[in-house]
Amino acid sequence: MDSSFKVQQSSVPSTNACSAEPEYSANIKNAMAALREGRFFLLYDSDKREGETDFVISATAVKPQDVKRMRKDGGGLICVAIGPDAAQQLKLPFMADVVDAAAKNSTAKLDIGTVVEREGDIKYDKKSSFSLWVNHRENRTGIPDNDRAYTINRLGEITKKATAGEKVEFSSEFRTPGHTATLRAADGLLDIRRGQTELSIALALMAGSNPATVVCEMLDDNTGFALSKADAKDYGNKNGMVFVEGYEVVEAFEMWKKANGI
Repeated sequence: MDSSFKVQQSSVPSTNACSAEPEYSANIKNAMAALREGRFFLLYDSDKREGETDFVISATAVKPQDVKRMRKDGGGLICVAIGPDAAQQLKLPFMADVVDAAAKNSTAKLDIGTVVEREGDIKYDKKSSFSLWVNHRENRTGIPDNDRAYTINRLGEITKKATAGEKVEFSSEFRTPGHTATLRAADGLLDIRRGQTELSIALALMAGSNPATVVCEMLDDNTGFALSKADAKDYGNKNGMVFVEGYEVVEAFEMWKKANGI
């Protein structure tokens, strides 16, 4: 499909718009239900990509105890992924573009151009999805579980408003630098990139949920690497969290697009 393809949240049909929902797998249905109900599920990208499993939960549902769980049981970066259309409305840039522009245009002549990621730097992808690192302006430091949960919730709420077409000003609530990383999903989502950012936002669209999800990698305390797929599945089984693989999301998203004429 053309790289200009964009899934417009405003064009997402209501739950009654389709004659029948596609026959998704049980895993996909359970992941969609988790997003709608504010519960965690586990999302593995691909053996050929990062080979990592992330905690995923809707941003508006996050509580301080959820942040605690992610930092203790996950250990990776706690990030908020935002759909491409909402990110554009919120004027969230890709961080690589910010650094590149600063190097080229800054009157301060910042010598930072050489650190910007180049094609080939990321062995499994062309470009990272990092945008701004932010704190909510009401945070004191931004790092405790309570502060991060509040920042995450408010990121979810402002994304919901932007998606609904409300006029919003990102800087009225957030400041950068901060302690919560935002991720901008690629225009075209899974046609362009298949990281947890795009996979989780695709699931949110399919679920009719807010396109703002929290993702956090699961790391292994003993090996120094990411938690293995087998151990992540075991964790999910023990904690009642469905484990979904990236290829399942890709297949289901194609079904969803076809059912909705996209």
